[in-house]
Amino acid sequence: MGCPRAAGARAGPGPDTGTLMTVGRVYLDHAATSPLRPEAAEAMAPYLAGSFGNAASLHSFGREARKALEEAREEVARAVGADPGEIYFTSSGTEADNWAIKGVLFAARERRALVVSAVEHKAVLEPARWMASRGFELRILPVDRDGRVRREALERLLDPGVALVSVMLVNNEVGTVQPVREVAEAAREVGALVHTDAVQALGNLEVDLGSLGVDLASFSAHKIGGPKGVGALWVRRGVRLELLLHGGGQERGMRSGTSNVAGAVGFAAAVKAAMADFPERVSRLEALRSRLVQGVTSRLEGVRVNGDPDGHHPGILSLSVEGVDAESLLLALDARGVACSTGSACTSGAPEPSHVLQAMGLGAVARSTLRFSLGWNTTAEDVDLATQALVEAVERLRGR
Repeated sequence: MGCPRAAGARAGPGPDTGTLMTVGRVYLDHAATSPLRPEAAEAMAPYLAGSFGNAASLHSFGREARKALEEAREEVARAVGADPGEIYFTSSGTEADNWAIKGVLFAARERRALVVSAVEHKAVLEPARWMASRGFELRILPVDRDGRVRREALERLLDPGVALVSVMLVNNEVGTVQPVREVAEAAREVGALVHTDAVQALGNLEVDLGSLGVDLASFSAHKIGGPKGVGALWVRRGVRLELLLHGGGQERGMRSGTSNVAGAVGFAAAVKAAMADFPERVSRLEALRSRLVQGVTSRLEGVRVNGDPDGHHPGILSLSVEGVDAESLLLALDARGVACSTGSACTSGAPEPSHVLQAMGLGAVARSTLRFSLGWNTTAEDVDLATQALVEAVERLRGR
């Protein structure tokens, strides 16, 4: 089932759209947020109304909520090969990232250094810089032109003073999959812990935390068709972690705050649905991504595909279009009913070019780059409409 479409034709206003008429709307920004899956909405409904108890309460209302919360924890754990007792629900992937970075460093004793890749999400980079401002040493791991870290570069930054290495499993802007298992092997040689931001990976790549060899991993519900406002941090048993939130002692004393039962239930339902259609959906997204690349590059000159061509997220596509300003192109596409982005939703509108593309040595094309991200309800029709809109918008902006 595709994105909802408006009835009839829609005129695109604005100086660069001319008299173009398009039908409906196409949403290709799933890496920013994905539409709520019907399974998640249905699962959440009882906990937004009748089953409203506080999971920390001892009476029957509380016990009912607690049962739903723990069943949700089991579902999320099952999807990533974890023990339910190692999953802690949070308010977001950002909170999970912050907790991993700050919690490990504050719990460390003689180790005072942190290594993060140059292409991490701001939810990792900003807390890392905040910790550096408080006396910890921050070491930035460079990437190659495909946005991939290399083990030899990491090994030059590692020594017994490193407490934590944080490398995301898949990049949210260009879709490059990182060699996290190799990162974990190298870090283990000096006794450092490893965190991976797996927010974009969950439901789109096979995530087996045991085989990855990491110690902490962050997740978010709304990237896979779950609700906004809920995420999770996986903490391998035995890892020492300082608390960020103090108060009621929820989440087995690790993360205070009244449990978001409806959110956790929706998260679990989205995870279950994503796992159920995983092989078919990933194959379909790969085919649709290739269809978009072929459709655009066969009709436009000066288009570059960014990221690792061999190891990438099945639904994330970063395109640099020569001679066109990305924001102008984004607005032209929006006027034509196509939603995409210039990069991470958390940095949209920022005056500086993408830190990811700059780290990849592609700063010159950063201001002409768009990200298209496909998801669970993207169709071939969506891709074809987006292709046509993109070609027309680029030709108009180029003055052809």
